[in-house]
Amino acid sequence: MRRRSLAVLAAGLLAVPVVPGAARAEPSYPFRDPALPLQARVDDLVGRLTLDEKVPLLHQYQPAIPRLGVGFFKTGTEALHGVAWSTDIDNGGAVVTADGTSFPQAVGLASTWDPELIKRVGAAVGDEARGFHARKPRVFGLNLWAPVVNLLRDPRWGRNEEGYSEDPHLTGAISTAYGKGLQGPDPDHLKTAPTLKHYLAYNNETRRDTTSSNVPPRVLNEYDRAAFKPALTANAATGVMASYNLVNGRPTTVDPDQAGLLREWSDYPLFNVSDAWAPNNLTGSQAYFATQAEASAALLKAGLDSFTVDDTNGAPTVAAVKQALAQGLLTQADVDRAAGHALSIRFRLGEFDPGGGPYAGIDASVINSPAHRQLARETAGDAMVLLKNTRGALPLRPGGKVAVVGPLAGELYTDWYGGKLPYEVTAVDGIAERANEVVSGSGADRIALRSVTTGSYLTANGDSPATVTAPAADAAAQFDVVDWGQDVVTLRNVANGRYLDGGFLTREEQPGGWFVQQQFKLEPQADGSVVLRYAGYETSESWFGPDVYVTAGADGRLSLGSPDAAGATRFTREVLRSAIDEAVAAAKAADTAVVVVGSQPMINGREAHDRTGTGLAAGQEALVRAVVKANPRTVVVLQTSYPVSALPKEVPAVLWTTHAGAETGNALADVLYGDRNPAGRLTQTWPASVSGDLLEYDIITSGQTYLYSSDRPLYPFGHGLSYTSFRYGKLSVGAGKVSVAVTNTGARDGDEVVQLYTHQRTSRDRTAVKQLRGFTKVSLRAGQTKTVTLPLKPSDLARWDQTRGRWIVESSAYDVLVGASSDDIRVRGVLPVKGETIPARNLRSPVRAETFDAYAGVRLLDETKAAGTVVGATADGQWVAYKDAALNGVTSFTGRVSGAGTVQVRLGSPTGRLLGAATAPGTGGVYSYAKVKATLPRTSGRHDVYLVLSEGVRLAEFALR
Repeated sequence: MRRRSLAVLAAGLLAVPVVPGAARAEPSYPFRDPALPLQARVDDLVGRLTLDEKVPLLHQYQPAIPRLGVGFFKTGTEALHGVAWSTDIDNGGAVVTADGTSFPQAVGLASTWDPELIKRVGAAVGDEARGFHARKPRVFGLNLWAPVVNLLRDPRWGRNEEGYSEDPHLTGAISTAYGKGLQGPDPDHLKTAPTLKHYLAYNNETRRDTTSSNVPPRVLNEYDRAAFKPALTANAATGVMASYNLVNGRPTTVDPDQAGLLREWSDYPLFNVSDAWAPNNLTGSQAYFATQAEASAALLKAGLDSFTVDDTNGAPTVAAVKQALAQGLLTQADVDRAAGHALSIRFRLGEFDPGGGPYAGIDASVINSPAHRQLARETAGDAMVLLKNTRGALPLRPGGKVAVVGPLAGELYTDWYGGKLPYEVTAVDGIAERANEVVSGSGADRIALRSVTTGSYLTANGDSPATVTAPAADAAAQFDVVDWGQDVVTLRNVANGRYLDGGFLTREEQPGGWFVQQQFKLEPQADGSVVLRYAGYETSESWFGPDVYVTAGADGRLSLGSPDAAGATRFTREVLRSAIDEAVAAAKAADTAVVVVGSQPMINGREAHDRTGTGLAAGQEALVRAVVKANPRTVVVLQTSYPVSALPKEVPAVLWTTHAGAETGNALADVLYGDRNPAGRLTQTWPASVSGDLLEYDIITSGQTYLYSSDRPLYPFGHGLSYTSFRYGKLSVGAGKVSVAVTNTGARDGDEVVQLYTHQRTSRDRTAVKQLRGFTKVSLRAGQTKTVTLPLKPSDLARWDQTRGRWIVESSAYDVLVGASSDDIRVRGVLPVKGETIPARNLRSPVRAETFDAYAGVRLLDETKAAGTVVGATADGQWVAYKDAALNGVTSFTGRVSGAGTVQVRLGSPTGRLLGAATAPGTGGVYSYAKVKATLPRTSGRHDVYLVLSEGVRLAEFALR
């Protein structure tokens, strides 16, 4: 059984001195005794605090308590793939960016399919977090906000690069490994305290604080919750961060799972935190509570322990919590519990141990150490996925002349949750170590923009805003333009190498910041001219108004002065250097061409901004086609944070990598030249096209991800090629395991990722097309054979039975599928399982409405603000169905509803035989429920029962008797 809290010693024992006679700067309080159980130490310290000392501990910035020798503590240092940034409380909350080792983006880490490697990465990041903490303890805290375990359900999600996979099993394995590494191997202490983000069902940035994810019970349990459970049950995380969105009508900030289910999964007290400013959303954008006191009380009672809000100012949080106490909305025990959870990780981090615990000696010397740089190179290489390789295009032979062209050939980019790269090895740099000669091309058109009206050129003016005043196209009036997709371009000034932004300054070395302003569109006009449209992320609500087109005044000064192209200043786009011409010339003169294309992580999708598509930028696609035509020995390196939905078919070889850190170029060369045989595998389906509603979270009904989709993908989940080949032998299934001999039949050593899937042949309900149950990476020398064994027990095949609200294993034959990807199954077997048969539905006892088998139009909504889920209709005629119900002489329908309207009872279909209708007269509020009843003709037999609702009706539960 899982322990929600640890054993508490008797009060008498707490009074025993820690080390009799020991000389200390502070009194020898029991909470400073590392020999005592964790909960005893927590309780002792909480018991010594006054209310005025406890309540501030509930804010992100926990102030010092000098009288007890308790120091300042800050929650939340970003560390998704290396220590990223934090805020400096002593410098007005200024952002301080870390310059340590940067590993591949999270989706790249997972593409290694190697938990042991990722555990090593986590250990390195944990060491560096300690190192930065030693350097700046008030800036870089030891509570890390990582990893992100939200499932990559749709590649249009702006934060796709932050997650691991579309599959809960793989996500659970990788997040557990990373969390274990971050925490360190000591059984009683934490190197760092990782926090899982973001609970729950969060995959959209569009209106993320006001949209509600509609998640039926099966999807909720089998998919979204399943991603969080492994790390918590393995004690590889110390808490969760609540997401911004609502789930089934209730803000996740007050999701009762945080006080209940999640704590049942862990052996340790969890410390759960809100996302930034989310507590204020409860009274702001979500309008869920009337006062912050009510919101704060609900947040704490729901199981969140820390308010990430109001930046460094904890005063509003303290005031709201005290108001809640004064109004009887909270008790002292509620505050004590949350404060204890906040302190629990501090004890485990060693803060109150003599000497600071076993990890206190880690200093800044670990930051960007040679060992970490080598690990970053290894990980970046293992994360790369060979998507395509025909005509023997790869691996390349050393020597010769290589053209390395494209917008990412000589550039490395980091993302919002990446640190500052301490050095950079680009693709050009890495390939130059292997080739005799490298010729490169930037992939950018060099242009000048000349006003059609005045004949003057747009020119950068150093520290002053750009103007349209230059008489000639000198370096300051020249800009390198890169197409990043969706018609969005960046304009880098040739004179100073800085990017033009929405304030018309050229000051930043790279597009970046929370408000990415270095985004424009050059829109062609019918007369052959172009206009300049600002496409950056706004700096404030007033900034991004209707006027987004650039106009130049009589003095040449620029402004966003027009809402449409008709009023914009028109420019002649003079091309001084063509990216395609430059690349073609380089390719024709080379033995081999390597085209490096892809995404800029700050543009066209990131936190707060979803993507509208996943196609390769049109300008980059044209570049690829032109280079392949010029030199058929072309390799495309695709560097993106998300799947690309189409690639030119004429390209013989495609290698994919995420933005993989400072060692990208070395790792890329390792793979291109065969020093490292690629073994990365896709953790996400690459669809041939992307459509549908981004806000559709019911993957079963809508057929999303490899689990339920019938679409033919561009590249399937688990896909990845090798420079060698592998043969799978006979499959053995039984005794709780699956075994298969795998042979490397090629001439090169290599790694194979053996993937185990199952398919349930028969079921009462729709089940997955196939589902990942296990995997392992096996290293094989050329000609070598190894037997791979993966566990597979009947209990592993459990699914959620919505009719009875519990996990079950159904009686069925289960296909056992083992292969190299979800679409490349090499061997098959069958596992017969004698489990349960779901009986006919019993609708005589009260049935929760949310446990439907099918539905159309209805929304899942909050029963009360504290707990429960109901079904609500937003229009007349929406329905829910309860299949295969045993109606043994029923004569009545009773329901508990809110709202005014009717609930029709029909058989067979939403327009089938009408048995009766119950009328709700109106209850005066969505959270006020009334019992309604309808008399039905006596009905027996097994039927599919449909309840058809009228607009505004919420149904909590019902019965047919």
